Amino acid sequence: MCISLSSMSIISGQNKREEKPPLRERMFFGGSLGLQFGTYTNIHVTPIVGLWVRPRIAIAAGPNFTYYKDPYYETTMYGGNGYIQFVPVKDISNAIPIGIHMGIFLHLEDEMLSLESAVWDPQNPGKRFTVNTLLGGFGISQQLGARSALNLMFLWTLTDSGYALYNNPEIRISFAF
Repeated sequence: MCISLSSMSIISGQNKREEKPPLRERMFFGGSLGLQFGTYTNIHVTPIVGLWVRPRIAIAAGPNFTYYKDPYYETTMYGGNGYIQFVPVKDISNAIPIGIHMGIFLHLEDEMLSLESAVWDPQNPGKRFTVNTLLGGFGISQQLGARSALNLMFLWTLTDSGYALYNNPEIRISFAF
């Protein structure tokens, strides 16, 4: 009788599902900030709000703003982006015990930007138009605390809009908390 009760508690314990953390614990904020001043001025701000929908899958979205000025022209680009990340390796040190505690993630991003025709399409000056770009790649994430991380990403343009908005790879550093 004792054996059957023990095995029943083991079986019922295996069927228990872990409770999902509350929404505010699964949410994260962050983004990136780029500043360059001098002959070329480039100010780039991309805040994000995200959600861990599963322990290894995150989605995020936010606005995107860039101001650029060089000796020949000055322009602003703005719009929004959304992305999904999948974390196949949460801690490299668990797979290869080398003492480096970083995660590896895959990143897929869709970005919609409004560009000035005077700079990007001089035949239609005075108008703005939108360009949709799909970016994909991978990154590494270094935990800085219980809820914060520093990310380094390598992204490639997956769609050709006809405008050279990014180098391949596009290298980004972002922060999340």
